[in-house]
Amino acid sequence: MQDKFQKIREIVEKELSCSAHDMDHVDRVYNLCLHLAKGEKVDIDVLRAAVLLHDIAKSREYNDKTGTFDHATEGAKIAGGVLKKLDFPEDKIKHIKDCIISHRYKTDNKPKTLEAKILFDADKLEAVGAIGVVRAYVWIGKNNGRIYYKLDNLDEYIKNNLGGKINGKVKDRTIHSPQIELETKVKFLVDRLFTKKAKKIGRERVKYFKEFLHRLEKEIKGKI
Repeated sequence: MQDKFQKIREIVEKELSCSAHDMDHVDRVYNLCLHLAKGEKVDIDVLRAAVLLHDIAKSREYNDKTGTFDHATEGAKIAGGVLKKLDFPEDKIKHIKDCIISHRYKTDNKPKTLEAKILFDADKLEAVGAIGVVRAYVWIGKNNGRIYYKLDNLDEYIKNNLGGKINGKVKDRTIHSPQIELETKVKFLVDRLFTKKAKKIGRERVKYFKEFLHRLEKEIKGKI
């Protein structure tokens, strides 16, 4: 079985291009998933495969100009083909695909199994804390976004740039910022997590994310 996971890693690594969603990201989520799964009754093979494959279509989403590409749905399809070639059992393939489909924050596909919930939680925790700050600015740099930009009218921004939903997909990435990400995602994130371990980690990480942006604002305004 270990050989199969190594082959999955090699396949996935060829598909990833963004430093915010590279193999280092996958490994961090992988390790956090194992931490969250410790002491729980989970299918560890399903969880391991789902983590390794969860962002296999992410680069394709970044390059999509229509704004309609969903890397979770498409990634599940790709994962199914990969797993079938590696002779994974059909029941495990279906479970893994379900985990991948439901790992996104910005969709209505909710994780139903514990394995899917753990993947969702671990992936979301990458958006907060010190690593969340770093990844936010990697995203800003890649998309020519704003280092510092606060909104006077959040509702208007949600309507015009997030498709009318607070967790909608960003249309114009150049006017997005970590400050907006805080108001539209980060501050609500802990309530969206499923496991107790993740919620505990999430509260501490969100606190750090907010403190960093508060410090940044003071420096930008020349107060410190």
